Amino acid sequence: MSDNQALAALQELIEVVAKLRSPDGGCPWDLEQTPQSLTPYVIEEAYEVVDAIQRGNQEAIAEELGDLLLQVVLQAQIASEAGHFTLKEVAQGIAKKLIRRHPHVFGDVTVNSMDEIKQNWESIKAEEKGEEKQTLSKKLRSYQRTLPPLAGAMKISQKAAISGFEWENVNEVWAKVDEELAELKHALAEETPERQQAELGDLLFAIVQIGRWYNIDPSAGLQGTNQRLIQRIEKMEAVVDRPLSDYSLEELDALWQQAKAQLAKGE
Repeated sequence: MSDNQALAALQELIEVVAKLRSPDGGCPWDLEQTPQSLTPYVIEEAYEVVDAIQRGNQEAIAEELGDLLLQVVLQAQIASEAGHFTLKEVAQGIAKKLIRRHPHVFGDVTVNSMDEIKQNWESIKAEEKGEEKQTLSKKLRSYQRTLPPLAGAMKISQKAAISGFEWENVNEVWAKVDEELAELKHALAEETPERQQAELGDLLFAIVQIGRWYNIDPSAGLQGTNQRLIQRIEKMEAVVDRPLSDYSLEELDALWQQAKAQLAKGE
């Protein structure tokens, strides 16, 4: 597809969305939407794009990217109607940002490694946002507000470690995990639900630190566990003649082990 064809296709989408939002013959559902009411769809579509990419389904990737693009265009359309900004400003803004943050491509900066590229990016980003004058707590607060909990914990711990909040070795991290596990067990036995929740959070945060030290993504790890659980249940359901809830615990365990073995063999 040529650049002109791509621009024409994008223009068609813009016009379709504008028509859906038109008080004269538009869609009642689209007309009543606000930036806030559409927020869940932005998150949902982003996750569906990630799922399609992980599955390697090119047709699904194209479809889900379209759904995500719709959310971008729709947000810009609503903002334009209110006189805040337009899709043109959105596109121009990100283009200018990319140019600023890639001085080794669009400027005369020379880099010798990926680390230097990352350092330049973070330095320019911090300067843009005025983060160089921000306190550490304000920087961390922004990650807590804008990222999902597991991803936020990883980012917060990474930035805190850079600022000196770091263990001397991984054995100390393992000791922290053991400490938090013991505190959770104590809370579950003797303390309030609020304390129990707090201690569970502390344990999860400590486990995230293990992931950071070993360069393992905790979000991806948990997603993989969820997927394996579903696959095993699918295998179990494929060989039974009644709902799984009708089976005893011993029977379910046998079916589980059989499904686990089948998946391990690639069956």
